[in-house]
Amino acid sequence: MEPDNPKDYSEPAEASWPTTAIPGRPGAHLGASQPVAADPVLTGGSAADSGAEAQAPSGVEDLPDAEPTQGSVLLDELHSQIAQFVILPSAEALDAITLWVVATHLQPAWQHAPRLAVVGPAKRCGKSRLLDVLTETVHEPMLTINTTPAAIFRSITEEEPPTLLVDEADTIFGTPKQAERNEETRGLLNAGHQRGRYVTRVVGNDHTPHKFATFAMAAIAGIGDLPDTIMDRSVVIRMRRRAEGEKVKPFRSRRDIPALHELRDRINAWARPLLEEAAILEPDMPVEDRAADTWEPLVIVAELAGGTWPRRARVACARMVAAEVVAEEDKPGGARILADIRRIFAAQREVDSLSTEELLHHLRQDPEGPWAEWGRGGLNARELGRLLRSFGVGPGNVRMADGTQRKGYTRNKFLDSWRRYCPTVHPLDTHPAPDRG
Repeated sequence: MEPDNPKDYSEPAEASWPTTAIPGRPGAHLGASQPVAADPVLTGGSAADSGAEAQAPSGVEDLPDAEPTQGSVLLDELHSQIAQFVILPSAEALDAITLWVVATHLQPAWQHAPRLAVVGPAKRCGKSRLLDVLTETVHEPMLTINTTPAAIFRSITEEEPPTLLVDEADTIFGTPKQAERNEETRGLLNAGHQRGRYVTRVVGNDHTPHKFATFAMAAIAGIGDLPDTIMDRSVVIRMRRRAEGEKVKPFRSRRDIPALHELRDRINAWARPLLEEAAILEPDMPVEDRAADTWEPLVIVAELAGGTWPRRARVACARMVAAEVVAEEDKPGGARILADIRRIFAAQREVDSLSTEELLHHLRQDPEGPWAEWGRGGLNARELGRLLRSFGVGPGNVRMADGTQRKGYTRNKFLDSWRRYCPTVHPLDTHPAPDRG
């Protein structure tokens, strides 16, 4: 029920909110009593550079290494084999792919089946070549070229899931029309991330309902980002075209596949007796929420292998998740609008409110932002309202410095959304700004 005399929209509110977990920064929401080292990648820089520049949270890089084991030696060998054929964007990406491949051999142990999103900005970035290598090293590869969703989920068994390999995903999800036609494929890839999610179809002449399993690890390669719901369930590998002087070994089926199969079989022979142990391990994770669900199988593989891998797995996890937080904030349709508005309020010395006209002016003036070219004539008031509506922020009457009232947005209405969706841009103070009206 609304109060009889609601407060004016622009009246400062008490800055009170629950603690909120920050992906890639474990413990950051617990307050000053448990400090977390600052992560340079979270304070700025482009998404393209963030993978190389991200720093792991304090303590992760200092984890002691154990003595080499049979498992760590196998992971080292696989790591070297992959590196022969593909130039990866970072050492952490190569470590993550190595762990992901081994995790496919332990799928019955996992609660979540991490996707491997292999994306790049253009052709000839090595995406298909990486899938060639994965095909020969993962457990029970299933190529899905021109395969219908019905055929895929009818090929998945709960006891021994295959590993799905999807190339040229941009032809499936690249345009809105393509994505709409392939909505069932997207739903299958989303559902298969978590054990126990089924699709129900009628089968036989009597149309009997039957549940089909969807749980299976999947590597998905394409130009440009995949749908957000898939990226959010993925270990993301952002490929780049090879620079001059960067050399790789040509992949030749007759010569290279037997060696990769021999290594695959040795990995499988080492991993399978560890299924029960893998199923009960609950390792300490450097990230939280869905990112932890996605990366947990990789960290468990590292724990089982020992050697340098427990440390390397956590460093890769922390850095790569942090890089994706930055990438998410840069998306115009996502939290980018919140992050840019946050910077504007900071540049205006945290004023209580800005009119819609002022806010649009500052957004369009940003040379690095997409807002001047948004739509036909730049971002307008209607589109701004639409973008912010999904975050629970709307316009209202605000009081300006000259005493007049206009339609606009108040800073206090953004506080909760800023804290949840772009916590790394201009950290908030703990008290509301003074009333300058």
